Amino acid sequence: MKLFKSILMIALIFIVLYGCQKDIIGPLGNNMTPPGTVSNVKVLNQSGQATLTYTLPTDDDIAYVKAEYTLLSGAKREVRASFYTSQMVVDGFGDTEVHTVTLRVVNKSEVPSAPITVQIKPLENAIQIAFRTMKVVAAFGGINVSLTNTGKANLSIIPMRQQGYKGWVPFDGIYTAAEVVSKNIRGLETVPIKIAVVIRDRFLNQTDTLFAEVTPLFEMPLAKSLYKEMPGVIWPGDQKANFSNNGIDATGIKRMWDGETVAWPSCAYTPPTVTDQGPHSITFDLGQTAQLSRLVIWDYPETISARKTYFYRGNMKNFEIWGSANPNPDGSYDSWYKLGTYQSVKPSGLPYGEVSDEDLTTAQAGFSWDLDINVPKLRYLRIKNLSNWQGTNFLLITEVQAYGNPK
Repeated sequence: MKLFKSILMIALIFIVLYGCQKDIIGPLGNNMTPPGTVSNVKVLNQSGQATLTYTLPTDDDIAYVKAEYTLLSGAKREVRASFYTSQMVVDGFGDTEVHTVTLRVVNKSEVPSAPITVQIKPLENAIQIAFRTMKVVAAFGGINVSLTNTGKANLSIIPMRQQGYKGWVPFDGIYTAAEVVSKNIRGLETVPIKIAVVIRDRFLNQTDTLFAEVTPLFEMPLAKSLYKEMPGVIWPGDQKANFSNNGIDATGIKRMWDGETVAWPSCAYTPPTVTDQGPHSITFDLGQTAQLSRLVIWDYPETISARKTYFYRGNMKNFEIWGSANPNPDGSYDSWYKLGTYQSVKPSGLPYGEVSDEDLTTAQAGFSWDLDINVPKLRYLRIKNLSNWQGTNFLLITEVQAYGNPK
């Protein structure tokens, strides 16, 4: 019986293998008659591309429509569109010259139709538009590259610095589709440096080069040993942050500079039950006046299913940072400068309560929030939480580090 089963199994395997050998990958049909051509072709010229709309022929075995054209660089490009649609986008153009596009209908036997040609004249590429708005200026600890990307196109911004015999050495690229771009490159010495920046798109079209010579501004981490609470000062909107769940170990504002970024209760935690007093805020003293450049904030990680989770509950999502050199005793904002309005964005875009490895890495490194430098030297900081990731007002901050120039 066992021998019979073995013989049967071998026979089945042989049949399957033999059947597979007869499968031939190739055209889905055997119609060697060329299909009809597209008609009523209309052109909509756009930035770096053109959208073509057309009427398909009545053939019943159309597979796709293909467009063939040559870019200014001499590179050949082909774009295909399914027979389920009557339009296609021809892209990759880095110029505004007239280009000839050849259209062919292809049937399921891979037989093409006669060619139809159409002229397009793409509008200016988004990288050129963005390039005209680009600026490179000195920033604290480095440089700032900024531009406006009105079309929200995918840009590759390549900043470089001149380094003697090495020539132009690139920094990490800036890859973005944001409408407003402002990126700081830090870790540079406060000496004059020569910078060059170009912008590319995914087709490797490239702008001219923007050159600049800048001297990074001096910044240093402001000593946390000088930070302090403001005992007895509770201004409108400010909340006590000394929450305790056992009556002994309590959170508190001073916990934000103890060097601990993970463990409970090492954080400032305003009361979640206070929901009728508007945005929660906390105020603290840096212990010295300084030209502030940025504030790094570490969010407190909640634990869900034994995993640390950020972008959750009281982690701030929309907030403001204010600074003052001499606060008005009544707590009004008259003596404060708004240093920025901020929004925390989860890199992965995953739903609330879910985090990726990239989300964790980003949050664990702390969030560096650039402050308005066009204000006088300041000493006091006020963080105003407009909304947290839970959608309420309380806040959870585990650590802060201010940067600037105290000289």
